[in-house]
Formats: sequence, C-alpha cells, structure tokens
Amino acid sequence: MIKGICLSRVFLLRATLLPLLLSIDLGRAAELPAGRLVDLTHSFSEETVYWPTATTFDLDTVFVGSTEKGFYYEAYEFSAAEHGGTHVDAPIHFAAGRWTVDEIPLDRLIGPAVVVDVSSKALDDADYQIGVNDLTSWESTNDLIPDGAIVLLHTGYCQYWPDRARYMGTAERGAAAVSKLHFPGLDPAAARWLVKNRRIAAIGLDTPSIDYGQSELFESHRVLFERNIPAFENLADLGSLPPTGTFIIALPMKIKNGSGAPLRIVAIVPNDEE
Repeated sequence: MIKGICLSRVFLLRATLLPLLLSIDLGRAAELPAGRLVDLTHSFSEETVYWPTATTFDLDTVFVGSTEKGFYYEAYEFSAAEHGGTHVDAPIHFAAGRWTVDEIPLDRLIGPAVVVDVSSKALDDADYQIGVNDLTSWESTNDLIPDGAIVLLHTGYCQYWPDRARYMGTAERGAAAVSKLHFPGLDPAAARWLVKNRRIAAIGLDTPSIDYGQSELFESHRVLFERNIPAFENLADLGSLPPTGTFIIALPMKIKNGSGAPLRIVAIVPNDEE
C-alpha cells in the first residue's frame, strides 16, 4: 500500500463511447475527452461505512436458484440510509429550499475536476481541516481553480476503507459514537473562501463528511449548500488522479426530494498522465 493512495481497478479504455451521453445538453461538459476510466466508487455491502446513527446497507435475498420452469433466476432487495458509502449530499441536506438530489443539474455532476492533495498533512492529523492555504498553495503551482470545476480533496483516507475505526475514528454505533469521530474535512473558512472567490460546480473528498469528524455545527456543509454546491463523500482512489486534466462523471440514484443518494462516480484521466 502506497501511503495516501488507494488503488482499485483502473480500466484502460478509450472513452470515445461516452459521446452517447450527448443526447442531453450538458453545457460546458459537451465534449468528453478520451482517456483511462478510473472508478472512484466503493462497492456497497455489509462492510460499507455509514454515519454511526444511520441505517447501514442491507441486502436481502428474494430468490436464488432454478425456478419451477427450469431457468435460473436471482434477485435481491436492498435498504440503506441516503448518506453512506460513496454518495452525494444534495444542497437541501443543510440548506432549506435548495436543490434536492433529483434537482441537481447534470452540469454540476459532469465536468472537469481539480485534485488538491493534502494527504501528507491529513494522514498525520485525523482532525486536519483543509484550509485556504492548501487551496492557494495548489493554485500557486497549478493556476487558479477554473470556473465550473469539480474540486476533489485527496486526504489519503481511502486506504483505511472499510476499517471504520481507522477511517472515521471509531467503529462504535449509535449517538454516543458521534463525539468519537475523527477524520479530516474542509475548514469552514476555506468553504467561505471558495464561495466568495471561485465558482465551483461541486466538491468531493475521500472521508465520510465535508466537515471534519469533530464538527458539531457542520459549517462547511451549510456554507456550500446555501450556494447550491453539492458534495461527494467517501470517494475512492483520488490518489490515482493528477492535479488537473481529469474529467468527472458523478451520477447519483435519482431520488425524488432526496437529501442524498448512492453515487457512481468515475474519472476520465488523459492517457499521457501517470
């Protein structure tokens, strides 16, 4: 295991089949690049990490085997909280009157991304809050965060998935466990800086929450969601993405009036990038 990087299956495919998506108007995302596809999604199972007070993922067997008519058949039922595993937080989650899951425009979910790597700091401090200095330092090397970018924050915590104790600070369940949560997140001051100085489409990271584990007021959520900026949480493999040049497709289950939903998110990385 390389420190700060969690590697899952990377599919070396040309993404030229993706223009099939263009039967819809994606605005700025209308030209999809060629490159390798990287799955940034954790599989859902009984191991999936959920908030200590949330209902975890459950898969019940409906039928497995041969039917009376002689053909094979397999089917299941699943249940889970909206917020757990790799998922999207819709702005309504912390901001009244803002977008629900089904209202988030596609051009907030599909588009170019920047990746801010803070893993060297976050892996040494479970309570690390990604600050304005981290963002401006990234910009000093890579240019300004462009309008319409999806900002991905790489903390390195993907490598601990699905070990709840290491990933989120505690494996305990229930309300009493919430105070024991320790994992990195975005400093509210950095969230305010982003909404004041940059025009981002969405934000995401490889921890359970945009706010760090010890947050009690969830200020970064509130600042971002008031501006209708959705968040992607519990992402995988951000360490395999370059700082710039990645293109993101993040499609959640389209739950009407939902405050969150399971998310399948993939990256298209240019073939000339490592």
